[in-house]
Amino acid sequence: MAKSANKSSESKAPAKAASKPAATKAPRKLNPALMKPLRPSPELAALVGSAPLPRPEVVSKVWEHIKKNNLQNPSNKREIMADSKLEKVFGKKSATMFEMNKLLAAHLK
Repeated sequence: MAKSANKSSESKAPAKAASKPAATKAPRKLNPALMKPLRPSPELAALVGSAPLPRPEVVSKVWEHIKKNNLQNPSNKREIMADSKLEKVFGKKSATMFEMNKLLAAHLK
């Protein structure tokens, strides 16, 4: 009886030692579709420039504009209050940060 209890506890020990620590994960691969340069519409080009840019760079430049011009609602930071340039892109006076990517996608080809 004692031998069977020993074997089960011995078989569990190596499994714990074999697990990898979280710090040794491989670097995350970027989706090539996200890194494809896209041409912005004339409305969006007023914010980010007319050169083709990958989607993440477009979003970063729009966020730079939002932060620089203090366009986040102070009582609800998730809401972006559009200035004249952003209103042309959004098509409305305000949008949430979650809607923003969807609204920007309509201006990228």
